[in-house]
Amino acid sequence: MRASDAKDYAAEKLTGIWCAALMPFRPGDHAVDEAGFARNLNHWFGELGIDGVFVSGKQGEFFSMSLAERKRSFEVAVDVARRHGARTIMSASDQNMDTVIELAKHAEAVGADFVVVHAPVLHFVHDRDELLLEYYRHIASQVNIGICMWSHPDSGYLMSPELCARIAEIPNIVGIKYSVPREMYAKLTELTRGRLVVSTASEEEWLDNILELGWRCYLCSSPPYLLQTAADRRMREYTDLAFAGRAAEAKAVWQSLEPVRHALKSTRPGGKPQSHQKYWQQLLGQVGGAVRRPMLELTEAEKAATRAAFQACGLKLPTRAAAE
Repeated sequence: MRASDAKDYAAEKLTGIWCAALMPFRPGDHAVDEAGFARNLNHWFGELGIDGVFVSGKQGEFFSMSLAERKRSFEVAVDVARRHGARTIMSASDQNMDTVIELAKHAEAVGADFVVVHAPVLHFVHDRDELLLEYYRHIASQVNIGICMWSHPDSGYLMSPELCARIAEIPNIVGIKYSVPREMYAKLTELTRGRLVVSTASEEEWLDNILELGWRCYLCSSPPYLLQTAADRRMREYTDLAFAGRAAEAKAVWQSLEPVRHALKSTRPGGKPQSHQKYWQQLLGQVGGAVRRPMLELTEAEKAATRAAFQACGLKLPTRAAAE
């Protein structure tokens, strides 16, 4: 694919529900559980109806992974996604630009659909716009694959809608995961409609963004596989209802998930997002696994509180999982 074709490709393929994968590490030696990762991907694509996966990002603890491990995770995800007709976006984010480019080139070489590049940590710079424009321009010049920006407070600043719109003029800048207040991402949506796929990670805001902003891509976090089971695909259901213009029905299904959202969020310790979500995965019958340092594991008391909330939240489990 040529860089000039990337926006058309994204308009067709960067759609639907995309999740951000947690990376399972084996208890004990903390090696990547490659088989467990593939098992989760097969479940998400095959049984939950998830359209695409974000690989080795912050949810996946990329900061604890080696370059070789990150590359291998791309290969595993592409292999599984191809078998399901699903799609992939690989995190090439890093503070070192050479690493960003190396990861982006590898993603392109193994057949990934897109890459995402987090805005670099630049809290020590005050006039950043030209620097960031050149940052994304240079990375985009090294590959043909479609690139999504990612602006998040973690960088120490937020990219303005106007700056993002300027960067979107680059041919193979195709989307953004825009972790900002709603007024900012709504403005960017209008500034770049037809040129940039704008999304944010909030599942709670997803339905309104379909109905009010015309969004067609949820990009992306863990709710698509934490709020759903093979027997209870309510996120998929309300999304499809909203896509079909059946707003009242979609809102009723969305609202019914509130007890599940509350159970998941109210039991999550502030400093343990990955370990909490991995334990929730285990309760769902998925492969959770361990976290790597510097992340911390849940205490037994935290597990007990999570387990009690999970059992009371009303999420329907497949018959076999419920029996187990």
